[in-house]
Amino acid sequence: MAKSDKLERMLQLVAEFFDVKNDPEQLSVTEEVMEKLNKIHPSTMSEYSEGDGPIVWILLIPTTEAVMNRFLKKEISETELLNETKPGDKYDAIYLCSASVLSEYRRKGLAKQVGIKAIHEIMKDHKIKALFYWSFSPEGQALAEKAAKELSLPLYKR
Repeated sequence: MAKSDKLERMLQLVAEFFDVKNDPEQLSVTEEVMEKLNKIHPSTMSEYSEGDGPIVWILLIPTTEAVMNRFLKKEISETELLNETKPGDKYDAIYLCSASVLSEYRRKGLAKQVGIKAIHEIMKDHKIKALFYWSFSPEGQALAEKAAKELSLPLYKR
């Protein structure tokens, strides 16, 4: 089955914007990484689609405050953050890893909607006390701030 136009565009958007191949600090989302994320919590990877491919992709990593603090202090990378987060741990922080939205769907609140829903799902299983992020754009920072405000959680920036 051929990949949809929206899926191709989303993959291109993520590759160009995050440029993980040229930044060893960033997490490269492989099949193995997706398997681990799903074991951590099924809501780590969320998308919004209208049936013909993804419009919004959200990636969250629930983890511990200890891992969060090491990441915020730049002691560990995104990849190490994931490696130090073990399935089955009691998580109390969520890393707002990434949000990708196709250009014609931006500024409609879809990323916030998908992200908040995913965070709520994680919060059903874990006592989350904080959110944190590593901003790559003003839009990403604004999204993190809106989510934290709506959830009444403190937000920490790397």
